[in-house]
Amino acid sequence: MAVRGPFQVGEKVQFTDRKGNMITTQIEAGSVVQTPHGHIRHDDVIGLSEGSIVVTTTTTQSPEDHDQRKPWKSARAIGGWAYCVMRPRLADYVLSMPRGAQIMYPKDIAQVLSLGDIRSGMRVLESGAGSGALSIHLLDAVGEQGELTTIELRPEFAHIAQANAAVYFGGDPQWWSLLQGDFDTVAHTLPANSYDRVVLDMLDPWNRLHEVERVLTSGGVFISYITTTTQMSRLAEALRDSDRWTEPQIDETLERSWKAQGLSVRPDHQMIGHTGFLVISRLMADDMPALRKRERGAKNTYTDVDRDRGQGDLEELELRDISDRKLRKVIRDLDHQREVITNSAVGSKVVEGDAEDNDGH
Repeated sequence: MAVRGPFQVGEKVQFTDRKGNMITTQIEAGSVVQTPHGHIRHDDVIGLSEGSIVVTTTTTQSPEDHDQRKPWKSARAIGGWAYCVMRPRLADYVLSMPRGAQIMYPKDIAQVLSLGDIRSGMRVLESGAGSGALSIHLLDAVGEQGELTTIELRPEFAHIAQANAAVYFGGDPQWWSLLQGDFDTVAHTLPANSYDRVVLDMLDPWNRLHEVERVLTSGGVFISYITTTTQMSRLAEALRDSDRWTEPQIDETLERSWKAQGLSVRPDHQMIGHTGFLVISRLMADDMPALRKRERGAKNTYTDVDRDRGQGDLEELELRDISDRKLRKVIRDLDHQREVITNSAVGSKVVEGDAEDNDGH
């Protein structure tokens, strides 16, 4: 929900200095936030509009805190440093909020919402609340017209996620049901075919497909966030082994920011690389087997060559990566290139021989 007008007590605000350093805090009457350049009084922020500038005040230090060997620490306590104050974006809030479990990055959350087609009014089932980063985005996406049900195994993580959502929304979202327990047990109590989307962030999503199939409506989207290639491969094969799921789509998102200052335009030296994979599939209607792409007979990607084949079969398998027609073309092209080199070398020798004969005359 959009928040406008002057800053009020209880709101989250974000202070940014000219170097791009950010501090996110919650406004409390009479409190201060400590920065590397002095204090910012919360009372100076209350009533201001977004985009205002606040200036730090000098930090008061007791004599025992003053270290003569490190005078720069005292210098940092001097005020007069300017900060711009704004309400944090959701991405800023998620990255700065207190966390227990590792959060999902905004780049991956954005793909979950887009590729999962999660929109206002939908009913979404989520498992693995963690610190609430994805939950907050899902709550924001489905809105008060929708419903989010989250299953979290660990009560301490459920508590952190619920608190982070309450701070962001200014109270407990009434369209959120946060249930504690293991996924299979809790999901089994939910009505069948009652959810439009299912989002899993857990170690073994392939073991949860039975309950996912039961609670997801036909045509519903299943999306799983996993971090390793072995998890990704195992989930993809489990989806393919079942006739209930469409061919899985697998995505990875890499993020790189850029610098643009005058004629100096270049990418940053650091980027957010691999964080996880997204595996997306849709549920087929009852008694309707999923369509599968036909694998070419010349391809064999499922055989363990060390375990299931003898030496003769291994020699045969080595030739399967290229067709006979292409193999003949490759050989023909290479023979032609070698012939060109050979003829060039012979021609050079003939020219040299003629030159020697001319010198002799």
